[in-house]
Amino acid sequence: MEQLKKVLNDGINDKLYQIILSNPRKAGGVEKIKIRPVLVKGKLEFQETSYVGQKVFHENFSKEELVERILHALQESFKQGELENEVFRATILVSKKGKITVKTKKNICGKKEIDLSHNRVKKYILEEGIPVPFLIELGVQTAEGKIVRAKYDKFKQINRYLEFIRDVLPVLPKDRTVNIIDFGCGKSYLTFAMYYYLKVLNKYDIRVIGLDLKDDVIEKCNRLSEKFGYSDALKFIRGDISTFEGDYQPDMVVTLHACDTATDYALEKAVRWGAKVILSVPCCQHEVNKQIECKELESILKYGLLKERMSAIITDAVRANLLEEMGYDTQILEFIDMEHTPKNLLIRAVKRAANTLTENKESQTEKLLEMLHTKQTLNELLRKA
Repeated sequence: MEQLKKVLNDGINDKLYQIILSNPRKAGGVEKIKIRPVLVKGKLEFQETSYVGQKVFHENFSKEELVERILHALQESFKQGELENEVFRATILVSKKGKITVKTKKNICGKKEIDLSHNRVKKYILEEGIPVPFLIELGVQTAEGKIVRAKYDKFKQINRYLEFIRDVLPVLPKDRTVNIIDFGCGKSYLTFAMYYYLKVLNKYDIRVIGLDLKDDVIEKCNRLSEKFGYSDALKFIRGDISTFEGDYQPDMVVTLHACDTATDYALEKAVRWGAKVILSVPCCQHEVNKQIECKELESILKYGLLKERMSAIITDAVRANLLEEMGYDTQILEFIDMEHTPKNLLIRAVKRAANTLTENKESQTEKLLEMLHTKQTLNELLRKA
């Protein structure tokens, strides 16, 4: 409890990004709480937003009041908390018996702009009213820059993706060309968004290659790149992720919705190349689902849907831990894909300055796979290497 109090007192200030309390102990009450700093009549306060079904409630508190509320909420109502500020991130877990575990780590993503306005209006990276060529081509914007109402969800999703990239800008070099590979780029909506954000808005010297298996997709993307005037630094080529070898060392590797083990081949290459940043949204995680066997989990695995979901979670947990042990600070974040399917997870990994392998995490990963009687492609590729 004392450690939790210290983390709250150190983390709740004008450098706070947000606090989230989730995983309620009982159904039917407050499902989630979000907290952010606000300025009210020139005084720093903290706005608590509580979610109850479809209803949302707001209330402001001083730092002292907020610390007490959070301590009480974690003891009585919630099993999990997350705190992020400019300096560190903290994860708080509460066991069934009430034991509180607090883990902190340095915030790897650098400074973010903090909006302290009381009645905040969402600010997007790609602003409404400013025409963007690829958004107009997609039918998301009109020629005047107005967002087409039916495409507003897509507009928000593109901006969400760019937020992930914005967080890692401090890691990308500005004194030379930044090399980026987008594995399984598909229609490349997000590839164009990434290029526009880095090159046009932030003036990075970049070179981007999009890779996909479909000839017609590659042809169309290259045609659009030329049309927008991006073709000198944004090219699309046909190729298979598992056999692709670039002619330069990438600084960032992106793999969004590469199916099943294609994600593993992309991650292995990113690690081998020593990429500074990895952004991966896995999908179709069938590999573990076909193999998994565990008597202790049989009451869950006998239900096909639950087995499928658990297999996907296990797959991404293994991937995240493997990236950690290979020298990356790794986060798993929520991401909504571009085709309006259910929420996916995004794995964001940033290479540590000191590349050290953590034996304990390696042991845990091996023990997990052994317990489940399964093999996992990224693990096999990295062990083989």
